[in-house]
Amino acid sequence: MQLADKVALVTGGGQGIGRGIVERYLEEGANVVVAQRSRLDAELEERPDVAHVPVDLSDSAALADVVDRAAEVFGALDILVNNAGLMAEHHISELPLKDWQRMEAVNVTAPLFLSQAVVAHLRKRGGGSIINIGSVEGMLTNPAHAAYAASKAAVHGMTRAMAIDLGPVGIRCNAIAPGWITSDLSEKYLDSKENPVEARSALRDLHPVGRLGQPTDVGDLAVYLGGDHSGFLSGEVIVLDGGRTIRLPTPD
Repeated sequence: MQLADKVALVTGGGQGIGRGIVERYLEEGANVVVAQRSRLDAELEERPDVAHVPVDLSDSAALADVVDRAAEVFGALDILVNNAGLMAEHHISELPLKDWQRMEAVNVTAPLFLSQAVVAHLRKRGGGSIINIGSVEGMLTNPAHAAYAASKAAVHGMTRAMAIDLGPVGIRCNAIAPGWITSDLSEKYLDSKENPVEARSALRDLHPVGRLGQPTDVGDLAVYLGGDHSGFLSGEVIVLDGGRTIRLPTPD
């Protein structure tokens, strides 16, 4: 029970990577507050160690209030996981300003100002951990992802700067940069291919570990970063991609 007696605030924790983090945090004994627009499903909603605080993370004026409300639920906060994010695909020549602004608001502004708001609560506990969910696309990227890649690169840089500012008060800041993580959206994408079985096989072959990532893989790392065993780790961006980005392509 690595997170016993700890309270975590996880944005976008109802599905995908966020859900994997929430599930692992609960298994390790934490109480979890999920901040997101949509309601939780029945499985989470019925648990006494889970609470939901509704929020539109693109509304910067709501960020400080949502942290205070989250801290009230279980009486404290020890961990903030900035997980929620958006991705809209546009070629750079066709990127609308409104999509850029909304993506940056949710992916960059919200993590920054949620982190600012949580500092006072973490200091009451003698310190704590802030975990930002970045992406391998903050380092390498795909076509039509200029806005998304920019936002995740910003998250990585912000994480390092936050670690410097907050280290003296006992708050560690790290980022997880996931690669391909299985989700409803990724499965829909693979199912859209002419031969889904072949597409999944080819994708698996890109990963030296021989499989695709799961949300709980990110959750496992988030448990370590949120717990006391990572007390000397701060300011790092940890790539979690099954080795995919270290593998050079080979000629046919």
